[in-house]
Amino acid sequence: MLAVLSQLRQAQYGYSLRQALAQRGMSIEEGTLYPLLRRLEGQGVLASEWRIEEGPPRRYYRLNDAGEALLAELTVSWNALAATMAGLLEGDGK
Repeated sequence: MLAVLSQLRQAQYGYSLRQALAQRGMSIEEGTLYPLLRRLEGQGVLASEWRIEEGPPRRYYRLNDAGEALLAELTVSWNALAATMAGLLEGDGK
């Protein structure tokens, strides 16, 4: 979820989001991504809108204020976990 939220500071549709994540080494299946986007929107952390540009209509998702707050909260938690794990993996030399 954190990876998805991190890429939705700017509006993206499902396929472009999958591509952005894959380019950064985080592959995600459509069967995982689309239900997650719908669930996050239902929880009130994403806003969406249909756009008709080149090609078929696409639903674009982006973080709303609640999503920005959740991203900040999850980022703090992730960084704390990563720091704890780094300390554990380094060991204390004993």
